[in-house]
Amino acid sequence: MDSRFSRGKSSILERSLARPKTEVSLSAFALLFSEIVQYCQNRVYSVSELQAKLSELGQQVGCRLLDPLVMREKNGKRETKVISALLFIKVVAWKALFGKEADKLEQANDDDKTYYIIEKDPLINAYISVPKENSTLNCASFTAGIVESLLTCSGFPAKVTAHWHKGTTLMIKFDESVIARDKALDGR
Repeated sequence: MDSRFSRGKSSILERSLARPKTEVSLSAFALLFSEIVQYCQNRVYSVSELQAKLSELGQQVGCRLLDPLVMREKNGKRETKVISALLFIKVVAWKALFGKEADKLEQANDDDKTYYIIEKDPLINAYISVPKENSTLNCASFTAGIVESLLTCSGFPAKVTAHWHKGTTLMIKFDESVIARDKALDGR
């Protein structure tokens, strides 16, 4: 291999999967995320399109985040039950992304396929100032995309949306097949 590419460092394939340093400067994160929002905002015409674009970008992050998290935290064993997958996201994924657990995980009273992850003061919205004409904008759509991708790539297809309620609430609606599979696993 050409020496100009190695420079004494090990290749990425030879590095350990053990925990790397995960702290990122808050100001660097805020700057990068605000630039992502501005980039997306310049390419859309409505708030709903902007939220869809942020969700799409979040899905790309979630897809890449799943495998390293499962390898580090669960020794490669994936969850098979809905509630276990949601707790993995609430605790492990949230800590990896935001440095703390999500505030709450709730199930809807009237619907067995709807769950909520509630974050009172999400870091993702902390440094974004929203103009009055875009007051419905919730940049946590990016987080919703991450959660949707984590679930879908884990074998739990769902649609995740961000809403303003008790802070920010991520509403997770699972496909019927997921709930049917979960009930079948409980019936064993």
